Amino acid sequence: MARISGVDLPKDKRVDIAIGYLYGIGRKLGSDIIAEAQIDPATRVKNLTEAEVNKISSIIQTREIRIEGDLRRDIQANVRRLMDIGAYRGFRHRRNLPCRGQRTKTNARTRRGRRKTVGSARAEKPASAGAKPAAAPAGK
Repeated sequence: MARISGVDLPKDKRVDIAIGYLYGIGRKLGSDIIAEAQIDPATRVKNLTEAEVNKISSIIQTREIRIEGDLRRDIQANVRRLMDIGAYRGFRHRRNLPCRGQRTKTNARTRRGRRKTVGSARAEKPASAGAKPAAAPAGK
């Protein structure tokens, strides 16, 4: 089983698809890395030799591609910096609202979560001070 930077690649998938399981590597970058390593993209991960796996991981290290934990840490630090300096985007992150100008009156459910109904559907009317009480029905 191929393991690159702490991630087990799925063994039944093609190499060009499986390398995309690394956080920070998409289809294009993955195919570039595989081309540089001179590996056939149609090869299944289970058929990779140890030397080919080492070649892929060495290319990632020599190109200084930030993946997995390093990339997550950098993104988190950038968001934290925006919050600390009081930027509008940081404010939106802090309030868990969309940062890129989307509307929030409707939609934005992914960021805001499930609906929380505020208020009641129908409020009862309070008894007014000047009104007469209802007359009791005449009994027998």
